[in-house]
Amino acid sequence: MFMCMGAALVLALTALAIHLGAAVLARQRAETAADLAALAGAALVLQGPDLVCAGVVRVAGANGATVDSCVVQGTDVLVSVAARVQAGPISGTVSARARAGPVLRITDGG
Repeated sequence: MFMCMGAALVLALTALAIHLGAAVLARQRAETAADLAALAGAALVLQGPDLVCAGVVRVAGANGATVDSCVVQGTDVLVSVAARVQAGPISGTVSARARAGPVLRITDGG
């Protein structure tokens, strides 16, 4: 009887670890997609907000995420994305945000 309970506990902990790992990977994928999409948008910022957000959507999609919002504020691009977590019967959504734009000032450290 204790062997069965022990085996069930090991299986339950393994399933929990798999789901937690899937959530962590999805979060990292969302953060990567947001960062890369914001950088891609910042590279296009002088061409107008429509092209910026089109580039953001393309890059985010290529990285497995969907764009929740794309905002151009001056020369900064603010991006919010979502990515799905799918691990067996449990699924969900994770989100991430990123901002990209020009450096305001470069200092020489001295």
